[in-house]
Amino acid sequence: MTAAEQQGATARRQVAQARRIVVKVGSSSLTTAAGGLDADRVDALVDVLAKSRSGGEREIVLVSSGAIAAGLAPLGLRRRPKDLARQQAAASVGQGLLVARYTASFARYGVRVGQVLLTSDDMSRRAHHRNASRTLDKLLAMGALPVVNENDTVATDEIRFGDNDRLAALVAHLVRADLLVLLSDVDGVYDGDPGKPGTSRIAEVRGPADLAGVEFGSAGKAGVGTGGMVTKVEAARIAAAAGIPVVLTSAVHAAEALSGGDTGTHFHSTGKRSADRLLWLQHASTPQGALTLDDGAVDAVVKGRKSLLPAGIAAVEGEFSAGDPVELRDAGGHAVARGLVNFDAREIPRLIGRSTRELARELGPAYEREVVHRDDLVLLHA
Repeated sequence: MTAAEQQGATARRQVAQARRIVVKVGSSSLTTAAGGLDADRVDALVDVLAKSRSGGEREIVLVSSGAIAAGLAPLGLRRRPKDLARQQAAASVGQGLLVARYTASFARYGVRVGQVLLTSDDMSRRAHHRNASRTLDKLLAMGALPVVNENDTVATDEIRFGDNDRLAALVAHLVRADLLVLLSDVDGVYDGDPGKPGTSRIAEVRGPADLAGVEFGSAGKAGVGTGGMVTKVEAARIAAAAGIPVVLTSAVHAAEALSGGDTGTHFHSTGKRSADRLLWLQHASTPQGALTLDDGAVDAVVKGRKSLLPAGIAAVEGEFSAGDPVELRDAGGHAVARGLVNFDAREIPRLIGRSTRELARELGPAYEREVVHRDDLVLLHA
């Protein structure tokens, strides 16, 4: 056995020993060819997950797409609509059907299900993030299985979010998972079109070089999902960079993946765990505005990892409220960081270029503070 093969075998053993696992399943793995929810496919997945946690040594969080897909048939829709309003209507109808199906299926094993709907905005705000973390931890502690989905009905940005792939990576980090399993209708990453002869499955990804030159497809077979292989690989990279190994495989190979079998593509962890909220801020937030920084402020933020003070701001753009995510740009308009702002957009113009001491003297002590604190800031190209 070569060194690479030994490393792969060790990694697979670690998968089999994982205690807390986030499993993500896409719409195409839960629906019929016509796009409706397939009870048999749901039950097959539940069989695997329930048995995997039956010994009491494993905890599983399920991130499940399928709300929009489940709502298509009841509303007389043949395919996923393109307009946002009908997508959200389908999600409203389908989310209840999806969770009801999971509840009934897991009940066969005496497992209770807890529904958790999240938005990226929830996770970038301190209080919301803390509550989500506590809720998921408590559900697991009480023996329930959380079923997480993006709140399609209200989260306008999520409808284009990648079929919950990125959400799964961020949830894995949020719950301090030992493993992320991404289930799809394709049994891993291939070095070409898996439907054509001569292509090979990429069994191990230890870094970017292992995927150099690989092109990824995008579409669920039933036309009901939004996430192709691109979003799955992106999610795997996010999780791996945060210290969480990932197995990407087909839903029909879920049992083998959870047991550490040689299936799918295994992304080795490549980084260390960072603050949960900052991972969400970097990968899931939508900036509501932008602050242009002078050269000194760019150096202080990027090189010195300092907070952004009013004196370093040259311009403000957009409409935002205190606590919203904003982009920090250099003089050339390039985004260098993202952070949670401490002031409303309308307040910023009178702060520009001034010291906090001067502002406190003129406007009061509440203005003697950072515009973006370094604890609420992530660099985009560090």
